[in-house]
Formats: sequence, structure tokens, C-alpha cells
Amino acid sequence: MLFALICKDKPGALQIRLDTRPAHLAFLDELNAGQKLAFAGPFLDAEGKPDGSLVVVEAADKAEAQAIAARDPYAGAGLFDSVEVRAWNWVVNKPSA
Repeated sequence: MLFALICKDKPGALQIRLDTRPAHLAFLDELNAGQKLAFAGPFLDAEGKPDGSLVVVEAADKAEAQAIAARDPYAGAGLFDSVEVRAWNWVVNKPSA
């Protein structure tokens, strides 16, 4: 089942994001290698700067998706103000369709 990890950065935390980005990308590469990552990317503010993340993962249940979210280096660095984990159904333009 797919889960969307909807992550909002803390205000003024851009430097934490920039400093932690290499570890975050390595984490996403690890998820991708394990066929757990559907897609990911940052949300952008009005100035075009990242201020959150959308990561869609394959997980058996919400608990597994929450565990994946907790392992993200961004979460460990304290970047996020909030993380919402929601089951998601990919209907249109799904690559496997």
C-alpha cells in the first residue's frame, strides 16, 4: 500500500534542510533500492525555496510508513514542524499501469 508522507518544515529551518540534504538523499536512494520509494520532492514557498517534503512510500501498513518517516535524516535533524502520514491511491499516470 502507498503512503504519502506530508512534511512541513519549521519556519526558518532552510539551513538545516541544506546541511542535511546529502544524508536525506542517501536515505531516499536506500528506500529506492529496496523498492520502498514511489517518488519524492520538496514543497516550495512563494520564493521558490523548499519548505517541506512529499515522499510517497510503499509500506505494509501505517505503522511501517511512520517508521520510515521517523528514519528520514531530515526528521532526525529536527527539520520538520509536522509530518502527516496518509494512505494514498495512485490512480492516474501510475508507471506500472
